[in-house]
Amino acid sequence: MKKKDRYNVAVMGATGAVGGQFLSILEERNFPIDELRPLASERSKGKKIYFKGSEHEVKVLGKGSFTGIDIVLASAGASRSREFLPHAAACGAVCVDNSSAFRMDVEVPLVVPEVNAHAIRGHKGIIANPNCSTIQMVLPLCAINKSSRIKRVVVTTFQSVSGAGQKNILEMERETTTLSRKESHYGIGEHNVSKDMVKEFAHQIAYNLIPHIDVFKENFYTKEEMKMVEETRKIMELPSLAVTATCVRVPVYYAHSESVNVETEKKLTREEVIVLLEEFPGITVVDDPGKNRYPMPIDVEGKDDVFVGRVREDESIPSGINMWVVADNLRKGAALNAIQIAECLISGV
Repeated sequence: MKKKDRYNVAVMGATGAVGGQFLSILEERNFPIDELRPLASERSKGKKIYFKGSEHEVKVLGKGSFTGIDIVLASAGASRSREFLPHAAACGAVCVDNSSAFRMDVEVPLVVPEVNAHAIRGHKGIIANPNCSTIQMVLPLCAINKSSRIKRVVVTTFQSVSGAGQKNILEMERETTTLSRKESHYGIGEHNVSKDMVKEFAHQIAYNLIPHIDVFKENFYTKEEMKMVEETRKIMELPSLAVTATCVRVPVYYAHSESVNVETEKKLTREEVIVLLEEFPGITVVDDPGKNRYPMPIDVEGKDDVFVGRVREDESIPSGINMWVVADNLRKGAALNAIQIAECLISGV
């Protein structure tokens, strides 16, 4: 990308949850913007957004939306990314896409800047932002892999409803409000809502866990679980890495949590792993069992780092580590990571 003092930036999906985070983080980090061009669907036409004290009118996304644009930050869904980003790239823009559309395309870098910023140099106009649950996991994996090659990863995620969108947040709120008004004697079914209230999720999410995110594939894993497997291998450049995942939706507003078990080639102690994590950029260690200190979604919401705690040696195998990993899925898991990629672009990394 040609170095400039200021850049013209388009935000696809500017009125959505991640789009709002894009705007907030661009302002927080004082990204050098000349023109900001908010883009969204027809139903958002004419809406106003505010950026650095100025009002900007939302424009309807179209193939002609990218003339003069240097950088596109996209979070409008995979189908829109596939339809519009090739046009943006043809206009000379570099696109950072938050959807799944191009993640596994061999021609498209899949980037977490703290892990593989070097991959940005191979872009051909589009750079993919990984899945939120993958992003937060690969930081501690990379920290450990620098000291001892990772042989196997077993991860279970506990993913907040915000990862499914605003409609899903509202559904959880409606269900929770309904149940809180019910006079309960803690009998069977007293914590169930009526089936007609369940519209966005496969099942009631209030007071419940759903071990099912995205569609099931032929191997009985969900699409979300296989994203974690395939994306982790691509980002870490370890195509044969053994990874298995179970992804669970939980009734939490923001921030995803993960229980991560890592088997390494040589044994690492808890103390050695904590040092590796503390020295790695973008990670904050919160690990003091004596004071019940460990990362929790309620504390991590709105924070930029990936938080790691409950570090302990896996006593069931010769060389294993267990970790608890938490990050804000709308920030590091989405908008922040994309903007960090854009910062790498303009700095020439």
